[in-house]
Amino acid sequence: MPTNDPVKGAGKIDTPALVKALRQFLPNAAVITETEALRPYECDGLSAYRQIPWAVVLPETVEQVCQVMSLCHHWQIPVVARGAATGLSGGALPLADGLLLSLAKFNRILNIDPIARTARVEPGVRNLAISQAANPYGLYYAPDPSSQIACTIGGNVAENSGGVHCLKYGLTVHNVLELKVVTPDGHLTTIGGPALDSPGYDLLAIMNGSEGMLGILVEVLVKLLPCPERAQVLLAAFDDVERAAAAVGEIIAAGIIPAGLEMMDGLAVRAAEDFVHAGYPTEAAAILLCEIDGTNEEVSDHIRRARDLLLKKGATEVRTAQDDDERIRFWKGRKSAFPAVGRLAPDYYCMDGTVPRKRLPEVLTRIGALSREYDLPVANVFHAGDGNLHPLILYDANRPGELRRAEDFGADILELCVRVGGTITGEHGVGHEKIHQMCVQFSAAELEQFHRVKAAFDPSLLLNPGKAIPQPKHCAEYRTLARDTLVPPGERSKAAG
Repeated sequence: MPTNDPVKGAGKIDTPALVKALRQFLPNAAVITETEALRPYECDGLSAYRQIPWAVVLPETVEQVCQVMSLCHHWQIPVVARGAATGLSGGALPLADGLLLSLAKFNRILNIDPIARTARVEPGVRNLAISQAANPYGLYYAPDPSSQIACTIGGNVAENSGGVHCLKYGLTVHNVLELKVVTPDGHLTTIGGPALDSPGYDLLAIMNGSEGMLGILVEVLVKLLPCPERAQVLLAAFDDVERAAAAVGEIIAAGIIPAGLEMMDGLAVRAAEDFVHAGYPTEAAAILLCEIDGTNEEVSDHIRRARDLLLKKGATEVRTAQDDDERIRFWKGRKSAFPAVGRLAPDYYCMDGTVPRKRLPEVLTRIGALSREYDLPVANVFHAGDGNLHPLILYDANRPGELRRAEDFGADILELCVRVGGTITGEHGVGHEKIHQMCVQFSAAELEQFHRVKAAFDPSLLLNPGKAIPQPKHCAEYRTLARDTLVPPGERSKAAG
């Protein structure tokens, strides 16, 4: 290890010394320091926040990752890991005085085991690529975020991503068996294993959703499921958003657990239809997509029961996908909703909160009222079956004050979720975006426990610092200034300073 120290006591990175140290074990092209070459790394999918990192490294081997982390640990340099950067909470936002560690070159599927029904992959493998590789064996990987064509499994683990089929098959945490992790001081360790359970504390669960704050993922073992004998989708149209939301809980209460149960309001429906021509009824105030999978007999029975229930609960129309092509079109519209809504305004702010199913009608009514109060349109697209909301707030960042207003609107939605017994994130993580709302979700004592967990894995606090878990002082200020219920809409951020 080099004896000269470019960081300690200097308050500023000695760039030539550190670049020289990195290039002792990385190719020159794998260490990026030129400003223009760094710009593609300045943000993740939440593009409202930007920061050019001090430098980017692109290792190709586990040994190189270990060396990078060992070097940064010795010189106390913060590190932010990054995959495909499709995240939506600023979780991969770089640091001006830190290293961005890109895992883009870790993109190999190492093994498909059709007997054990597992896939061993590197963190840079795209979500969809796993199912494509497993398909010849009649298997697939269940979690399917809307960004699955681009998002990577490492990021999915970091954010504990879900997708349209998470209602029946669970989130990432329910589908991961083993992780190989490089610790902040550069050691390789294995967490979990191919068995159903492993001895000791359940560290596997704590790594899922840890947002890159506890270790660097370099390998993931995931469960594969057999492709169902049959899958069929119902599309139900409603002339009232609250009525559609109420029908969601009724389906689950009837003992029907769909593979996916998704909802889109009228604005999102029209945007998606204009974008991909999925065959949606554009006059509807909302639609539900309800997919049933399983054996032929099971699907036939549940489709019939769900259809009758939806009509009874006020659906103006219920369609059954006539073939697999139509089923795929229905889902393509839902999975294209985010980019489709992006055509309606120069910018949109994507929120992510979760509420109890029974509170969906109430929450949607309140979001509509907030939209009028803030004078900003909102399109609602969400995983209705598990109450995971994705309101998309439309705004124009070129208009003075609109971004601030959109952020205030989003903060009110998240705090509404907490008030009705929900959470501030379902799958996008906390990152930078929701750091204030962690102060609403958790008490000071609870946050202190989170800090202790972080310190147990990362005593020097080098991995993704400043994300996900706010400091007690930060929360004291936010609770005093920003949670005052007398602060009118649009004034929240002024009060918070």
